[in-house]
Amino acid sequence: MRIISGSNRGKKLIMPNDKTTRPLKDMAKESIFNILTHAKYINFHIKDSKVLDLFSGIGSFGLECISRGSKFVFFLENYPPVLEILKINISNLNYENKSKVIEIDAFTINNSIFKDDQKFQIIFCDPPYKEKKIELLIENIIEMNILEKNGIIIIHRKKGDLDPFPNKFKIIDKKNYGLSTFIFGRKSN
Repeated sequence: MRIISGSNRGKKLIMPNDKTTRPLKDMAKESIFNILTHAKYINFHIKDSKVLDLFSGIGSFGLECISRGSKFVFFLENYPPVLEILKINISNLNYENKSKVIEIDAFTINNSIFKDDQKFQIIFCDPPYKEKKIELLIENIIEMNILEKNGIIIIHRKKGDLDPFPNKFKIIDKKNYGLSTFIFGRKSN
């Protein structure tokens, strides 16, 4: 597991010893960033973006975002063995000033944990495979109004899983690399 591109390209990330955590694989991460960078139907720039990394694990996605020029990443994680690895990975890359770790269950987020009017260009969600409350999480994000107007939500799921999603969003892209990755954007009014 490594940083694929940007200022810390090639740097290795520490991995957990336990098998309950499923870090985002380099191949899946690379395909997501290729879509974000090159797809003509996504009006998005990673540089100077603000990112919310839900179920962040060791931080693979959010750390990649910072390496590629994101302004700031909020990491939400509540599994103690992985939290320590996440903090070590952030420290090893010298990203303490570009990130904040929030030790909380992603399903309990509310506006009080962010600055006033905090908005994100990317919200990345990589929950455990068994998790079935994704629609509730997305509804909470909509209610909190923390996604920028042209922001995107990326949901990484087990291949073949298709959770119900709020109809306020449309699937912009879907890729299968042993897993399913959905990229959502707001529907035009």
